[in-house]
Amino acid sequence: MTSKAPAIVILGQGSLATARRIQQRYPDALIHGLAGRVKGDRQYLEFGATLRELYQRDTPIIALCAAGIVIRTLAPLLLEKGAEPPVLAVAEDGSAVVPLLGGLGGVNGMARDIAAALHVAPAITTSGELRFGTCLLNPPSGYSLGDLEQGKRFVSDLLAGETVRVEGAAPWLDQAQLPQDAQARLAIRIDSAAGVPTADELRIYPRNVVIAVSAGATDISNLSVQALAQAGLAPQSLACLLAADSDMPRSELQQAASALGVPLRFVAANANVAQWLGDAMGQPVSLQVLDGVAIAVAEQPVDPQRIGRPRGRLAVIGLGPGAAELMVPAVRAELDRATDVLGYETYVRMAGPFRADQVQHCTDNREEMQRARHAFELAAEGRSVVVVSSGDPGVFAMAAAVLEALHESSDTRWHSVDLQILPGVSASLATAAQAGAPLGHDFCVMSLSDNLKPWSIIEKRLDLAAQADLALAFYNPISRSRPWQLGRALEIVAQHRTPQTPVVLGRDIGRPGQTLRVTTLGQLTPDQVDMRTMVLVGSSTTCMFPRAEGGDWVYTPRWYGNKPAG
Repeated sequence: MTSKAPAIVILGQGSLATARRIQQRYPDALIHGLAGRVKGDRQYLEFGATLRELYQRDTPIIALCAAGIVIRTLAPLLLEKGAEPPVLAVAEDGSAVVPLLGGLGGVNGMARDIAAALHVAPAITTSGELRFGTCLLNPPSGYSLGDLEQGKRFVSDLLAGETVRVEGAAPWLDQAQLPQDAQARLAIRIDSAAGVPTADELRIYPRNVVIAVSAGATDISNLSVQALAQAGLAPQSLACLLAADSDMPRSELQQAASALGVPLRFVAANANVAQWLGDAMGQPVSLQVLDGVAIAVAEQPVDPQRIGRPRGRLAVIGLGPGAAELMVPAVRAELDRATDVLGYETYVRMAGPFRADQVQHCTDNREEMQRARHAFELAAEGRSVVVVSSGDPGVFAMAAAVLEALHESSDTRWHSVDLQILPGVSASLATAAQAGAPLGHDFCVMSLSDNLKPWSIIEKRLDLAAQADLALAFYNPISRSRPWQLGRALEIVAQHRTPQTPVVLGRDIGRPGQTLRVTTLGQLTPDQVDMRTMVLVGSSTTCMFPRAEGGDWVYTPRWYGNKPAG
């Protein structure tokens, strides 16, 4: 089964009590409630889009609604049967639990767990699982199925009356109701040996092999495959790649691990691999040293989480303006994988809710550099860290501070961190979209805060941008400590714009209580604006006209000067 926490998706208040009972069984699961109908841990606007997004992110889904709704919603994604997350439909009152998809991902096990929590019988229809009490094609964590299609034929033969013998250690089958016979034609074979299975075998491979890559090795993926073949080991038995921590920044290592479908872990460069692995795994290992790699084979499956540590990851993300539907999917996925979340407390709250195992580090909005350094320290320990910004992290936000902290540091551990900057919808673009297209031509984005730059520079840039006839977007337009700067800024702009120039004021766009107002430069006064207002000032070509539902549309045409013919 996937290790991800499931998502519990509900449509109305009548499902909430059942959802909470299921959540007691899966404490890390979040309840997704339909906005305007029921308040869950996370709100969504459209059922179909939400279910498909969760499915495509390989998230187990527990939908409290009719099974038919779920099937019709996910049908466009079910082009071929293969790896898929578990999907279940549960009756609103908890009276029925129906596994729908993910037989190879442990859906029937989930159905049993949920049904036990709700005190009902699960509606399991999988023939093999009903007959034998286990899904032979879904071995437990630490084991890998050889060939799915051959496995299906194998189970069909068993269901038709064949007997089977078990070769190798398979403790999870001890309680299964298999028709065993020491002389059976069919065999379930559990070992890590290479070779093509015979037509009568169901091959299951223990993941008990670790490849340690020497420093400087190249073509790592092919090298690893060749080494496994030389050692007579099946690629399916590979549990992880291991490398020296001095090689962390090498992208080729991550590419090789991805190609082989295994985790990548790191140990100290001077580690004795055999002794280190034996200590880490708590079991003896045999070691073969080949060109560029060392292959360690354990007696039992290996848990990669116990071997070395991962490369730390630091992602600087933008939440967008605040509305969940305006957060890009890559940012949501990064938040879901994080072990630690850092940021200004208001923004961290916007990013939640979080699982119980996710650590929140909230700081004051003025502590950007300290926050960036703290993030690198956590990531250097191998943690998955997220630094939260509102809007886009590269627009007057944390991306620059994080990069500055890295630029100033000589700590090789910091420079080995996997650093990613993930974009978000900026406040200026969100406000512009609400108004129409006031930034439809060339525009300039400026902060009117003089906390980090002198006011003389702001005035100079304002004057030049206004002279250039650029549309203007003002961040941080006014505050209690800076009550006069916006008035002065408007005076400068007014030297190059007519009083009829359209101005858009967007306050808390994308958040509860948002307001949008369209006015003109001549009518605008500083008392109409506060720190949470985005101010967009049009260029000489910006137009506005009435909306049918009230208010005005504002746009800046893409042509300049004389309108093109046609």
